[in-house]
Amino acid sequence: MSATTAAVAPARGGVRLGLAMAALLLLADQASKWWILERLDLPALRNLPLLQVGPFGLDLTMVWNRGVTFGLLSGEGPLNHVLLAVVAVAIAGFLLRWLWRAETRLVALALGAVIGGAVGNVIDRLRFGAVVDFIRAHAWGWNWYVFNIADAGIVCGVVALLADALLRRPARG
Repeated sequence: MSATTAAVAPARGGVRLGLAMAALLLLADQASKWWILERLDLPALRNLPLLQVGPFGLDLTMVWNRGVTFGLLSGEGPLNHVLLAVVAVAIAGFLLRWLWRAETRLVALALGAVIGGAVGNVIDRLRFGAVVDFIRAHAWGWNWYVFNIADAGIVCGVVALLADALLRRPARG
């Protein structure tokens, strides 16, 4: 095996792993949103307790997020959702390029989670003009923002990328 082949082989495996993660997360995200909207009809029900463990709880509640995280940059303009979708697609493209150079399986999985989450939310923006958010976390009277499976994948992926950047030891030459 030549040096060139050795350098390319791990990248291809990482790409497959990352793309599989992206596809899995995208499928879970879109299936959960379909269930929330079509089967459970959460918009009509408003708020359902899902899980309570001590002071920590999760509820199902319906929010149409027209902005980005925490509702930032939300707007009602006819092109607002298209502009946000274009930005998310551009970011996903950048992350796909990064995925081709992923040095570890953790980085490949993390990038796949972020890509899958970004694409899931882009689909919502183009389909509905807003992102379907439905999970509310709360504890000790404090509420976290309402999120979805795509958001959870993005956050977990970013945390994994940060952990990798901070904790991975450089390879010895």
